[in-house]
Amino acid sequence: MFKKSMKIMFAAVAALPLLASVSWADGLMTIIVNDPSNPYWYTEGQVAKAAAEKLGYTATVSAHKGDTNTESKLIDTAITNKSKAIILDPANADGSIGAVKKAVAAGIPVFLVNAEINQEGLAKAQLVSNNAQGAALGATQWVADVGDKGNYAELFGAPSDNNAATRSNGYETVLSQYPDLVKVAKEVANWDRTQGHDKMQSMLQAHPDIIGVISGNDEMALGAIAALKEAGKLSKVKVGGFDGSPDAVAAIKAGELQYTVLQPVAVFSEEAVKQADSFIKTGKTGASSEKQLFDCLLITKDNVAKYTAPFVLSK
Repeated sequence: MFKKSMKIMFAAVAALPLLASVSWADGLMTIIVNDPSNPYWYTEGQVAKAAAEKLGYTATVSAHKGDTNTESKLIDTAITNKSKAIILDPANADGSIGAVKKAVAAGIPVFLVNAEINQEGLAKAQLVSNNAQGAALGATQWVADVGDKGNYAELFGAPSDNNAATRSNGYETVLSQYPDLVKVAKEVANWDRTQGHDKMQSMLQAHPDIIGVISGNDEMALGAIAALKEAGKLSKVKVGGFDGSPDAVAAIKAGELQYTVLQPVAVFSEEAVKQADSFIKTGKTGASSEKQLFDCLLITKDNVAKYTAPFVLSK
């Protein structure tokens, strides 16, 4: 139902502006994502919107771009517009707590997707990828591709997002079993391709002998690949990613990226809407717990042909 043409999946979608206060018919569901110019978050918003509309709701999608002030204003708009529920990818594990509290105080149930907040009992559900499981999958494949000795580097996501630390810790759990693999550099690149490129350049200058890069997401990995190409070192340095983005899948097919870990974003985005609908109608989500983990899948050169529409085929 949610499959889109690759043309749409690859499109860089402009961030949506703040919604003006308007009068909606009964049944508005507000969906707030991070930055839809990233195909992962674009898919998150569009899948949730389609699921809500199928259930008979009016649905709007807006973006905070990781800014908690923008997020707070979007929550205010959702309250003003009397949303039945809010589907939120939180901007900050700690900084988003206040925005969620505000919605809850207004009597609007909040369902978190993709990222968690550091307080339970506020959101009705927190639906996220099993990042520890996915990181272990990725790190195991990374060792298979890179080998069990040599110097390597890590690109770390946004520190405000718990997923960054969870993935990094998951990598460390696996890679620490190989004492001859030495991490000589670890740089924060905030999930961003340009930052991944720039940090890779600086790491190469400081450590020209690295043999591999393990990345917290695909965007940073693709930035690293661009820098390695410019330096003429891509054939000597193997890179692994995380997300399952269309560009990452294309890079695997091109032999530039070793693997990516596919997050089932289409699955948990749709499920969040279904649980919101259940709560609106019955007062219960239908889930056994607030925090819910969804296992990731590994995409490599051996199975990449199956993934012509990333994010969706994991369903």
